[in-house]
Amino acid sequence: MLCKLLMAALVAAVVVAPARAAERVLLMPGVAYERQVEFTSHGPVAIHVLTAPRPGGLWRLQPVLSNGAVVARDRLSAMQRALGGQATVAGVSGDFFADDGRPEGIVLQDGVLAHQSHLDRSSIGIARDGALRVERVRTFGTWRGTQRRPLNLNEPPGANGAALYTPAWGPVAPAISGATTAVLPSLATIVPNTELSGTVSEVRTGAAASAAAAIPPGGALLVARGIAAQRLAAEVGTGGTITVRFVLSPDWSAVPDALGGGPVLVRDGRAVFRHSEVCSAPQLGRNPRAAGGQLRDGRIVLVAVDGQQRGYSVGMTSFELARTLVRLGAVTGAGLGAGPATTMAFEAKVLNRPAGGGETPVSNGLFVLYRGVYAAPPSEPVVSPNGDSFADSTDLTYKVVRPSRVTVTLVGPDRIARQLDVADKEPGTYRLVWGGTSAAGGAEPEGRWRFSVSAVDEQGQASVAERMFSVNKTLAGLTVTTAPGRASARFTLTRAARVTASIESQSGALIAVVARRSLAAGAHSISWNGRIGAGRAARGRYVFRIAAANAVGGMDVAAAFALAGSR
Repeated sequence: MLCKLLMAALVAAVVVAPARAAERVLLMPGVAYERQVEFTSHGPVAIHVLTAPRPGGLWRLQPVLSNGAVVARDRLSAMQRALGGQATVAGVSGDFFADDGRPEGIVLQDGVLAHQSHLDRSSIGIARDGALRVERVRTFGTWRGTQRRPLNLNEPPGANGAALYTPAWGPVAPAISGATTAVLPSLATIVPNTELSGTVSEVRTGAAASAAAAIPPGGALLVARGIAAQRLAAEVGTGGTITVRFVLSPDWSAVPDALGGGPVLVRDGRAVFRHSEVCSAPQLGRNPRAAGGQLRDGRIVLVAVDGQQRGYSVGMTSFELARTLVRLGAVTGAGLGAGPATTMAFEAKVLNRPAGGGETPVSNGLFVLYRGVYAAPPSEPVVSPNGDSFADSTDLTYKVVRPSRVTVTLVGPDRIARQLDVADKEPGTYRLVWGGTSAAGGAEPEGRWRFSVSAVDEQGQASVAERMFSVNKTLAGLTVTTAPGRASARFTLTRAARVTASIESQSGALIAVVARRSLAAGAHSISWNGRIGAGRAARGRYVFRIAAANAVGGMDVAAAFALAGSR
């Protein structure tokens, strides 16, 4: 049934409050993340948004297969971890896929076709100039012995069809009953619109052809069934030549990377309702789902919507996601997979809340890969080098993925640059520990600091990564003492500050605000009577947190304690 027929039954009037966005977080140079929440008549919806530069230079938008194979599945975080030495990576889960991991649509990587397109659904292509193309692309595959005949690519053959299994499928082709197999020990990688020929080393029939078989590295297996098997056996023998060709229509010769998905969601800046693509009701209905699009200025937007979690996020229909992309400024866009497997991650850390409480292994992902220098957030956003063991130093970490000439500097509130390192670095992660003192051992000024790393790689490409942190000695010496049903926090202020004292659970949930008051410099004590509202807190482990704010900035310290029952 056509998507447009199903969509008509799914779209209803929805009251939507304006999306509320959390602060945008810089994940890596040029790439930002934010979490938005919409309140609708169906319930709340959590939307996770990545924006990235137009593909080109140090940034690339690329489809990635799980474990590098068509028939494989893995967690999105594991896929990103495997790429960690090659790039800094952020992205979303990709196309719909079968139980064995086969994607439903096209996979085109670096100009090499790994899997054919879906006949009746849009594909997402990334052109060499960084433009995103969302089009209905068809793959026409043929093999020729004495004449051309239809051919699938890394997709099982029909009852009377043929399929070519390349190493992109995985190491072993599946068992197919009643098949005839031609072994091609050498065949070039599949480039669209290119005719390739290979010499047959063996033609297998009967049980030998029907069993699972190893795919020759650098070669392929041509597997045929029914009438196609008869033609293969009659036309090609050992030592014969088979010619294959896969043509993409329309012409995507300027598109080296593509991933299946669909349906098309945004065209010319407008949400698409009647797209006439073939999909199932779950692929269109209210679900967790992902999408990709391009903004008018060329930037890429990737979206993951949480769903199937009442009270937190109920998910979206395909058309609601189309309208969300338009609201975000997309001029073109398409859906990706939907359902519990929907995941967004950065550097192997999951950013959304997948349905089911954890990651579902997926077939593929659509990733932003950045190959410049990356600086991680400082381990302590506020350094307080006063010797009380609370944030006395911070770890400053950066990563390069290509041999690079690296310069590391710190710029303080006095706007003076302190050069920490200048050296040639091999690919890897590097860590510096800084404790708020100068090279001569003197105390550095309090206030805002900038950690900056610049790099020029072996290809001459320059990049810069920066992170901000603070030095603040306002608050020191926190200790917590307890009595039955009570806890007291003692601390010292080096200067006047507005102080907030609160009690948290061990997981960080706010339990009670004990005090908010302005205090002068000196020693202070704030007590908690063990009450939460009108009741008393249960005995157990808690955290006493003291936060102080003044002209220097804000900082907080915390200490765990055990609350005993009152007498």
